[in-house]
Amino acid sequence: MKVVADKKSKARKPKQGALPFKSWGGARKGAGRKPKNGVAAGVKHEPREPLKSRHPAHVTLKLRSGLPRLRQKAEYAALRAAFVKGRDRFGFRLCHYAVLNDHLHLICEAADLVALRRGLHGLAIRIARALNRLWRRKGKVFADRYHQRALTSPREVRNALAYVLGNARHHAAEGRMVRAPHPIDTFTSAPWFDGFRERVTVRCLHAITRPTTPARSWLLDTGWRRHGLLPTAAPA
Repeated sequence: MKVVADKKSKARKPKQGALPFKSWGGARKGAGRKPKNGVAAGVKHEPREPLKSRHPAHVTLKLRSGLPRLRQKAEYAALRAAFVKGRDRFGFRLCHYAVLNDHLHLICEAADLVALRRGLHGLAIRIARALNRLWRRKGKVFADRYHQRALTSPREVRNALAYVLGNARHHAAEGRMVRAPHPIDTFTSAPWFDGFRERVTVRCLHAITRPTTPARSWLLDTGWRRHGLLPTAAPA
């Protein structure tokens, strides 16, 4: 007997079974790069906004927990030496700073975001090496990536200067183990700052190499002054 296949019932090739591959699936808890210090990240790992050369940047660097305080004579001397060597490199300029017990505030200028990143990376390495030599230890010094904010107007720059140069006074008022007994905070770049209303004289300042470089951008050099000079003894 001859069997004739029905043309309408052609054999179909079996489809390959779907394998249970996992897809990205969108944002979820615990995803993304983990912070270097093993705890919750202080700065989100997101692409940084472009930085224009005419805009100064306010940068914050936070230390790992458990390290000695920075507002001590030996620690501050090590920091100043690192500032001197890294203050003007790769199109990056360190113009103002404040040293707190567990973090640093910097006001910088840079040709662009790449220059800012390279300059800060080099400066952070110098600081870490200097402090580790002083503390006779090895390992990381900074907790996580730096926080950066562009200052795009004269008012923003003036507010940032007042905040950075007067930050210790705010911490002292909050009882955060910071002393600021002098009219200006000598753990900042205030001794080299020429924008105070009052005349400020610091003894033996000529014997210390200036750890910052003069501002070049209009905003940080001149523009902020249109809103008034900064007072020394009281918050602006």
